[in-house]
Amino acid sequence: MSQQLWSEVDDYLSGVLVPSDPALEAARLASDRAGLPQIAVAPNQGKLLNLLAGMVGARSILEIGTLGGYSTIWLARALPPRGRLVSLEFDPKHAEVARGNIDAAGLGELVEIRVGRALDLLPAVEGPLDLVFIDADKVNTSAYFEASLKLVRPGGVIVVDNVVRGGAVANAASEDPNVQGIRRLHEVIAAEPRVDATAFQTVGVKGYDGLTIALVKS
Repeated sequence: MSQQLWSEVDDYLSGVLVPSDPALEAARLASDRAGLPQIAVAPNQGKLLNLLAGMVGARSILEIGTLGGYSTIWLARALPPRGRLVSLEFDPKHAEVARGNIDAAGLGELVEIRVGRALDLLPAVEGPLDLVFIDADKVNTSAYFEASLKLVRPGGVIVVDNVVRGGAVANAASEDPNVQGIRRLHEVIAAEPRVDATAFQTVGVKGYDGLTIALVKS
């Protein structure tokens, strides 16, 4: 097994099930031209977010970590005409690029980007929310999860990206603060009676990583 094979399979699956999309491709190109890190979700992962939002009938979504707005576009497309998506982004440059991409995709009226530290911005986010996607710094992920749990309605979903860390998450002795941040997240979830959750490993164009998905129980 190799990165080349993982990428080839991802390209095949996306080619069959995730048709080429001008707005999403333009968002990726604009983000690359602006020098943003190439860490956005893969097309098939974006489609997964879109499907999850549709499955829960999402009308109100929170995203923590906007980057160039690629995942934001996938999520916003699942919203009804009067839906809303609030996306929190620390870097003003990233937020500016994302706003241009979201507007170009025709979704500007559904999306509000708020700039600043997520922990500072979260208290002002209004619930109830139907879905939260957490894809920001990993050190504070457990805090983002706990804040999100206060806002998500029963039956809603919280999705966390990058939870396997190339396999390092299994190493309790890791000195990487990102790994320890994700381990804390899973400890919080395991002790939380209000959610039912699982995590799984993924391989593909984004390498070896994974997702955690938590259902807020009735």
